[in-house]
Amino acid sequence: MKQNEILSNIHLNEDNKLVLTDTDIMIDEIGDNHILTSVDTPMRSDAFVLSEEEKIAEIEKHFKAIMDTLGLDLTDDSLKGTPRRVAKMYVKEIFSGLNPANMPKIALFENKYKYNEMLVEKNISFYSNCEHHFVPIMGKAHIAYISNGKVIGLSKLNRIVEYFAKRPQVQERLTMQIGKKLQEILGTDDVAVVIDAKHLCVSSRGVKDDTSSTITAFYDGAFKDEKRKNEFLKYLELNTTF
Repeated sequence: MKQNEILSNIHLNEDNKLVLTDTDIMIDEIGDNHILTSVDTPMRSDAFVLSEEEKIAEIEKHFKAIMDTLGLDLTDDSLKGTPRRVAKMYVKEIFSGLNPANMPKIALFENKYKYNEMLVEKNISFYSNCEHHFVPIMGKAHIAYISNGKVIGLSKLNRIVEYFAKRPQVQERLTMQIGKKLQEILGTDDVAVVIDAKHLCVSSRGVKDDTSSTITAFYDGAFKDEKRKNEFLKYLELNTTF
C-alpha cells in the first residue's frame, strides 16, 4: 500500500476522535522500523513546477503555522525570522539533493597510469535527514571502485555522497543510490559502498538509544567476490560480520 493510500484511511469518528485501524498502525511501523518503500526517492511528477523562491514562500507560510500552533511567540525578535530561515534551509541546503539540477558535474579522466587495483575513499562525512521523522542522520560513507579505463576526481566522490544525502532519506536507499550512480558514471559494475551512520530518530526519540549505529553495504561486480570484499573491509578496518 502506498503512503498516500495509507494516509487517506485516517479518519475521525462521530465524536471527532481519531479512529485507530491497522493502516494507522502501519504508518507507525514503517516509521519506527525505518522501512523504505522505494529504491528511488518518492517524488511527484510535478515536483519542480514551483520555482525555488515559490517553494520557500510556501514552506515559510506553513512552518509559521506550525510554530504558531505550538504556541511560540512569532513577534519575538529571535523567532520571527525562523519560518523563512527554515524554508531557505530546506530548499537550498538540506533538501537540495531532491533537485536533479543540483547533481554535481562529473568529469572522467583516462586511467593513464593503468592502475587496476581498487581505489578506496573512506570516511566521507555526510549529513542527511530521516524521511520518517525529518531528524538528522549523521555518518561516514566508504567507497571503492576498480577502474574500467576511466577514473573520477576524488572530490567528486564526496560530492555524489553529499548530493544523495541532501534529501529525506532511508539509509538503505542512500547506500544503493550512491552505488548505482557510481556504476552509471564510471561504466563499471565494480563498485562497493559501506555507510556507517547514527540516526537521531533512534537516539533522540523512540527507543532513545544513543550508542548504536547502523551499517549498510552495496557490493557489485568484483566486490561480490569474498576476497575483494574482505580486502575492501580490511582497508576500512571493519569486520566482515557486518
